Amino acid sequence: MSRKNGTSTNITNKIRSSLVIKLNVKMIGRLIAGFLTVNILIFLMSFFVILWKTEEGTQDIIQAIKQNSDKLESIDYGGRNYQVLMTENPMKGIELPSIMQENLPVKIHDAKRNIIISQKGKNIGLLEKVYSLKYIIGFAVDDSYYQIIYSLGPNLKLFLSLFLIILIFELLILIGDIGKGSRMIRKTLKPLSDLTETAKSLNAEVSAMGSKANGTYIKDLTGAISNIDANRLDSRISIDSSQNELKDLAAAINDMLNRINDSYQSQVRFVSDASHELRTPISVIQGYVNLLDRWGKKDEKTMQESIDAIKSEAENMKDLVEELLFLARGDNETIQLHEEIFDSCEVVDEIIRETQMIDKSHDFEVALDRPAYISGDKQLIKQAIRILIDNSIKFTPRGNKIILRIDRKEGSIQIIVQDSGIGIDSKDLPHIFDRFYRSDESRARVTGGSGLGLSIAKWIVERHGAYFEVLSRVDIGTRITIAFPEAEIICSDSPTVE
Repeated sequence: MSRKNGTSTNITNKIRSSLVIKLNVKMIGRLIAGFLTVNILIFLMSFFVILWKTEEGTQDIIQAIKQNSDKLESIDYGGRNYQVLMTENPMKGIELPSIMQENLPVKIHDAKRNIIISQKGKNIGLLEKVYSLKYIIGFAVDDSYYQIIYSLGPNLKLFLSLFLIILIFELLILIGDIGKGSRMIRKTLKPLSDLTETAKSLNAEVSAMGSKANGTYIKDLTGAISNIDANRLDSRISIDSSQNELKDLAAAINDMLNRINDSYQSQVRFVSDASHELRTPISVIQGYVNLLDRWGKKDEKTMQESIDAIKSEAENMKDLVEELLFLARGDNETIQLHEEIFDSCEVVDEIIRETQMIDKSHDFEVALDRPAYISGDKQLIKQAIRILIDNSIKFTPRGNKIILRIDRKEGSIQIIVQDSGIGIDSKDLPHIFDRFYRSDESRARVTGGSGLGLSIAKWIVERHGAYFEVLSRVDIGTRITIAFPEAEIICSDSPTVE
């Protein structure tokens, strides 16, 4: 055991050291690249500034040459490191790029700018060569060619001295960051090290528990997990307080099993309810088919009664299957919403006109705050509102009033369907949107329906970012409100041309 622990510790240390080295190398590389980029930028900008200052100092000299081109010895250089030559064989060196020449202050036609290295002492060192650099501006005045020569040495000595100080400062930063970076990397990798050590300790403890005669908890845990299947999702792993090492693991597994069991039981109830809903019309159809087979061939009254019943039950089955398919597509997120901005008052008007053509037994009171624009799938929202109205018609006695209202309130459009029907008991209100739920089975058989309508309406409303508000009292009535976000309409004031 100790040998394995020692090997694991060595491997862990090697991995951690390897990661620290790799991350340190990458960090140092990025710092060096950053410093190098900054130094190159500083060098180029400083060199350009030196040339700029040099050219500014030549402007008086050039003006003097233009005025006294035959008396160069009379030109006052002001003690500066300038030299003026009139020559037919101009010195040539490294010519500056044209874009740089165009942006320097001296503006002379066909001026040539060169940088040359002094030819004195070919075996001199690099610094001496740098200090011997000369900047030459060549130009023509009155058919004569002049060159103004400026020694860059003093400026470069000052610049390189300052640049050396910057390099030393950057080196100190780099050395300091190496130490800080190493500590930061080790601190960042500490969770990995702790995780490895914890896994190693847990492995040792599990092995120790497995070697004991009474150490059966691990085996019990493994056996409990392996014995859980779809028929035993209510099984749970016992949490032994003495086994603190695995207590959290067992609790997490139990929580997961609770969620799986809830989901599974919901699916089982859905399938059971769907089977029950389909079994009833199938039984009715089968009964009437047997009745036709026995007596209906010669009895027209029995035949017509059977045909009407079969047609009714077939229509109910068709509606049920369509509702089940809708919910299945909704669960699979395969229903596409065709969003548009429309006036919800127009949709309610359409629904009322269609409903009044079918239902003559109820009074409909409509109060619409126009316009009431919402954004969404017009047909699906129309379907959700129709479901609420159909429920109100089913559970409201004949001759009673059903109210449809649309209000605009604090940035929302509220579509309200209120009836004076049988109402819903308070204990049933939390479940009215559950699939196949009926608050009163005896009344459900009379009014019909599968108990899926409000589930479909809930799916539609939630997909549009809206929500329900339900208020109901038994034998008084029910008011259901759908609150949609109000859509913004951009109005154009421009006149139309016909």
